[in-house]
Amino acid sequence: TRNQCQLCRFRKCIAVGMAMDLVLDDSKRVAKRRLIEENREKRKKDEIVKTLQTRPEPDSSEWELIRHVTEAHHHTNAQGSHWKQKRKFLPEDIGQSPGAPTPDGDKVDLEAFSEFTKIITPAITRVVDFAKKLTMFSELPCEDQIILLKGCCMEIMSLRAAVRYDPESETLTLSGEMAVKREQLKNGGLG
Repeated sequence: TRNQCQLCRFRKCIAVGMAMDLVLDDSKRVAKRRLIEENREKRKKDEIVKTLQTRPEPDSSEWELIRHVTEAHHHTNAQGSHWKQKRKFLPEDIGQSPGAPTPDGDKVDLEAFSEFTKIITPAITRVVDFAKKLTMFSELPCEDQIILLKGCCMEIMSLRAAVRYDPESETLTLSGEMAVKREQLKNGGLG
């Protein structure tokens, strides 16, 4: 009977005693779907709140680990929270030269690329210093340490730089000291 037209099915339902007030018009159907969706979202939020409320407080060893990692970060993070006052801006002309072609067809301003290399080198050193301050990292075999550093160095530097984006000047402060415009990053091969 599912293959019949909707009107025929509707008439058959009415004929066997279905109440007319159970029939939803388009606006009621949309309202009901909206209510179902709102309830679904509310249940999701309630589940998240419940998960957060039942999450256990870190034990003393976890607090010690958090303190240790935070301390290592503060000792190796350039300029700390005063980066905005201490930053220098990369000269406007850097990153404006016609770029040299790369194997994948992009063009890179070699002067800008060279500047970024000078800026990023101390940042890499700080990431290595950060890792060395973590006792668990130091306990790993040297080969594993190298693999981990190669695999995560850019990510750590990106995270450190991400909190130093200034929307007013549209600059990203690299290595805690040098503010670089988006266009300069792109032309230097980092954007």
